[in-house]
Amino acid sequence: MLITLIRVTILYVFIIICMRLMGKRQLGELQPTELVITILLSEIASIPIQDNGVPLVNSVFAVLLLVSLEIINSAICLKSTRIRTVIEGNPMIVIRNGVVEQKTLKQLRFSVTDLVEQLRQKDVFDINDVKFAIVETNGQLSVMLKDEKQPVTPEVLDSKAKNKSFQAMVINDGRILKKAFRDCNMDEKKLRNILKNNKVKLGEILFMLADTEGNYTIVRKEKHL
Repeated sequence: MLITLIRVTILYVFIIICMRLMGKRQLGELQPTELVITILLSEIASIPIQDNGVPLVNSVFAVLLLVSLEIINSAICLKSTRIRTVIEGNPMIVIRNGVVEQKTLKQLRFSVTDLVEQLRQKDVFDINDVKFAIVETNGQLSVMLKDEKQPVTPEVLDSKAKNKSFQAMVINDGRILKKAFRDCNMDEKKLRNILKNNKVKLGEILFMLADTEGNYTIVRKEKHL
């Protein structure tokens, strides 16, 4: 009995340290690869707990391997947009100005029932009130209400704050994302002109966001990165 308690305590502390190293988020925010790693960690940790005859070091090595794979995967995804897209996917708009993007729902295998349920969880009971609804890479739904349906705040009352629009990422780590052009009425010529006017080169940009109102945000890479 004492041996079991000691083994459980060691694994408990070890798994917590490993999870901290991987920078895990809340379960509902995990990416597919992160969820797989989490499940495997729990399975591996349970083996020496259930069977004291199994060497504890075997589980420790297996956990270290999984943690190493996750850290390597995160590093690769950080450097490569294409690999990150393959592994994690991209956020996709499923409602645009109150109109459901049925083709996108089919691609995501996201039923209308799922969509309506998640809207209700966001306190949205009328699809017509939605300006944009986006399925994030973790499966969660993000919702932007139409301007007239926004909660009344001092910012909303300010005329300058009206007509807010969804900001799409058009540049990520120095690479142009043409798939996002439709979401912000952007084209490559317009984008090049913006970069020229701001005297910034494509390779110098960490990311750029733009919306349908012509607003944009450019964040440059830090020199030491």
